[in-house]
Amino acid sequence: MHATDTFSGLWIPLVTPFHNDAVDHAALRKLVQHLVPQGIAGIAVCGSTGEAAALSADEQLAVLDTVAHAAPGLPLMMGLSGYHLPDTLDWVGTLNGRKLAGLLVPAPHYVRPSQTGLLQWFTAIADASDAPVVVYDIPARTGVSLALATLRTLAQHPHIVAIKDCAGDAAKTQALIADGRLQVLAGDDANIFTTLALGGAGAIAAGGHVQAAPLVALMGHMARGELAEARALWRPLLPLIEALFAEPNPAPVKALLARQGWMRDELRAPMTVASGELTERLVTLNRAVQR
Repeated sequence: MHATDTFSGLWIPLVTPFHNDAVDHAALRKLVQHLVPQGIAGIAVCGSTGEAAALSADEQLAVLDTVAHAAPGLPLMMGLSGYHLPDTLDWVGTLNGRKLAGLLVPAPHYVRPSQTGLLQWFTAIADASDAPVVVYDIPARTGVSLALATLRTLAQHPHIVAIKDCAGDAAKTQALIADGRLQVLAGDDANIFTTLALGGAGAIAAGGHVQAAPLVALMGHMARGELAEARALWRPLLPLIEALFAEPNPAPVKALLARQGWMRDELRAPMTVASGELTERLVTLNRAVQR
């Protein structure tokens, strides 16, 4: 399983549209149908960008079903998080009934376990899952970092095949890519070019909601070794990518999608909508890229 390229290319960590605090399934379906023809490799459903922490279990399954029906045949990765292992394993069992390309799994949040505890957490989930596991290394949200040695041990598990890399540790990223046992996906949009240049497999990028085609083209150039062409695509994208994370994600990307008519500019508390000033800047920057 480790030799496959299941998780290469551009994956979209899908936002969840709302209308009057309910999931807007019509908007969700239209957005997915808009993204699919742009060459994306797959969709990550109910991750942090999808505000999964604000969705009930039933809502998460309904979102997954809507996406699956809107994009038949497209690989789907399902976000999964928690801190109570038995409950988390029950949820894995529920998700085993769905056709998934993978589970996107972070460390247990709030608990801050040792590296031994992290090994037990990910191993238990991988043992229980029918789908491959993508480790989500994001210490800014979980409060704990996965050590390189821990990741190398996890990579020996036949169901743990890839990593969404949001650790901000360049040395660890390079070591994982050099090892070749885990597919390394950039999880921070600003690191897409660097990760690909080092030999990474792709990205799970919120910016793909609004700039999927250029990012797909960029990845094609990188795969063919066309560095100058890739750089020419990347540089104009950087100001927009930086602005998309100037306020807590996913508020900025939702504001821009709302301006484009794909959904309402609505988030669930305690998340709040992007400021008017940032929204105007995003609109301007996005237009500049499209010229």
